Amino acid sequence: MHRITRRLATLATGAALLAGSLAAHAEGRIRIAEQFGIVYLLLNVAQEQKLIEKHGKAAGVDIHVEFVKLSGGSAVNDALLAGNIEVAGAGVGPLLTIWDRTRGRQNVKGVASLGNFPYYLVTNNPNVKTIADFTDKDRIAVPAVGVSVQSRVLQLASAKLWGDKDFAKLDKISVAVPHPDAAAAIIKGGTEITGHFGNPPFQEQELAGNPQARVVLKSYDVLGGPSSATVLYATEKFRSENPKTYKAFIEALNEAAQFIAARPEQAADIYLKVSGAKTDRALLLSIIKNPEVQFTTAPQNTYALAEFMHRAGAIKNKPASARDYFFDDAHSAQAN
Repeated sequence: MHRITRRLATLATGAALLAGSLAAHAEGRIRIAEQFGIVYLLLNVAQEQKLIEKHGKAAGVDIHVEFVKLSGGSAVNDALLAGNIEVAGAGVGPLLTIWDRTRGRQNVKGVASLGNFPYYLVTNNPNVKTIADFTDKDRIAVPAVGVSVQSRVLQLASAKLWGDKDFAKLDKISVAVPHPDAAAAIIKGGTEITGHFGNPPFQEQELAGNPQARVVLKSYDVLGGPSSATVLYATEKFRSENPKTYKAFIEALNEAAQFIAARPEQAADIYLKVSGAKTDRALLLSIIKNPEVQFTTAPQNTYALAEFMHRAGAIKNKPASARDYFFDDAHSAQAN
């Protein structure tokens, strides 16, 4: 009886381990973290048209898709490392931070770009013409201080103006505020927030909604041209153990990009429907059709920020190129 009991226990343990192994390799589930703004339009279109499910079905996999709304790269990175999401949506800054932190362990890398968008630092303080004019009385809203791509671009601009040793000079007057709340503060005025480094459509709403609002800094000027400021990233484990789900996700993003280019008006309607935003439709269309905006999954012009972050000591490992922190996929083959 003892031998039989031990044998049954061994079989039960083996079955449990096998079940755990199968669960770890199970295809068909993807939880995606997105934040605020039209920079996430590829995801909005994929969600509304169920493109991930469509491409999964074509590959023989029923994919359960869940979208999670978060604010700030720190919260997104924490969710990814905690296993609460499979795909993170945030700026290049948070990607580089988590790539550096997980190298040799979870090996988080970029999956795709969400497109090229100019990000504006907007102020409603009439005394501020350049970043040098901000004082201790000002507060600059960013998604996450010292982590978000807006904060990192501001640091790079500071380094160019005051030198590398003072790259974080404006961090002390920066505050973490979600884009919708920061935009409301700039438009209304009279709050401690006098600057907001945002993204579309919030920056355009600020410029249209407050006659005193003006652009102090443009990300394209700091980075030397169009760049993929917001990206998607995941762990190596998710990519390797869920090849069909991963491929369906990429194909869905590419189809969404084609849809936006061909049907900008429908894309604007989808953004309003999915996001629940009260943004003016004409303003949205002007952003989608802006020649400086490109909806593409191919990462572009991200390495300047990576090089700076290593130089400033924000990341320990220096990537040889953008291909070090993006997965080796067809659409990211020319990542730079």
